[in-house]
Amino acid sequence: MIKLRYSKRLFRRSSSKGSTDSSSSSSDGDVGGRSGGGGSGEIEWEVRPGGMLVQKRDGRGGVEVITVRVATGFSWHDVSIGATCTFGELKAVLSMVTGLEPREQRLLFRGKEREDTDHLHMVGVRDMDKVLLLEDPALKDMKLRAALAAQAMQSPYQPFIQV
Repeated sequence: MIKLRYSKRLFRRSSSKGSTDSSSSSSDGDVGGRSGGGGSGEIEWEVRPGGMLVQKRDGRGGVEVITVRVATGFSWHDVSIGATCTFGELKAVLSMVTGLEPREQRLLFRGKEREDTDHLHMVGVRDMDKVLLLEDPALKDMKLRAALAAQAMQSPYQPFIQV
């Protein structure tokens, strides 16, 4: 969090700030419900995931929760997740639902595979949008080979005569 000093003239909220009228100073003088900090001369800033520097919002109690429809090819899963979460966090939630490890998953949104560090709201995912879940083909092939190798190791006896 960054604090920057500013001139009171540049960021004055209303012209009634210096007046003695209690009704206008309590409603217009307080910024976002903050009290006692009207004359401090500091604005709190935050850096958004996209890199934009914006004024910090106060009074925002809850995070917006969206429902994402995840298609796995043959079934649908409706997953509720925070709008500012990343695709990596979505993969972690989907691993509990589907049983696939996050490294085995590939998520596609609007025809493009998304990285684990991409934020849902920055890419444009909204409530009830569809995300396609695919199993990583390389890891799927490795699983198949491991299963075949395990099956071959189970029968140590080989027939002597082929009929």
